[in-house]
Amino acid sequence: MSKSTVKKVKASELDLQEKVVKIRRVAKVTKGGRTFSFSALVVVGDGNGIVGHGLGKAHEVVEAIAKGIDDAKKNLIKVPVINGSLPHEQMGKFGAAIVMIKPATQGTGVIAGGPMRAVLESAGVTDVLAKSLGSSNPHNVVKATINALTTLRDAHRVSQERGISLNKVFNG
Repeated sequence: MSKSTVKKVKASELDLQEKVVKIRRVAKVTKGGRTFSFSALVVVGDGNGIVGHGLGKAHEVVEAIAKGIDDAKKNLIKVPVINGSLPHEQMGKFGAAIVMIKPATQGTGVIAGGPMRAVLESAGVTDVLAKSLGSSNPHNVVKATINALTTLRDAHRVSQERGISLNKVFNG
């Protein structure tokens, strides 16, 4: 998918909620002993079709989370959410992580594992079936989920891309 089809959104005009997906303590071994720092994987979203992810690293947990939130606000995308679900089934891949997301009927809820659940709930998806295949690395699962969400297309976008009317998309 080309960069021009992914719609970027400005964070300044949105009311975003953040979710910390993973905090990891990392150690750097030096001559004087181990130096500890923290990395935080954060997902932000407005619950209305806009979501982003970010990674922050610092010597303190709070600083790492703040840096992750700032990074996530720079990577916001628009997701087509229709009646709390998705327009169609989609696969996403990043590294060895593969995710599958499917639309679900109203009342199903978010059936997804940890990192995927954070991304889908932040995006405002309330009914979805999701499965994480392959690697369970949270960084790659989040990025694979974002990849799957960016490749979703609603009927309006399909009609614009094909240059045909909306009725012709549904009736062939």
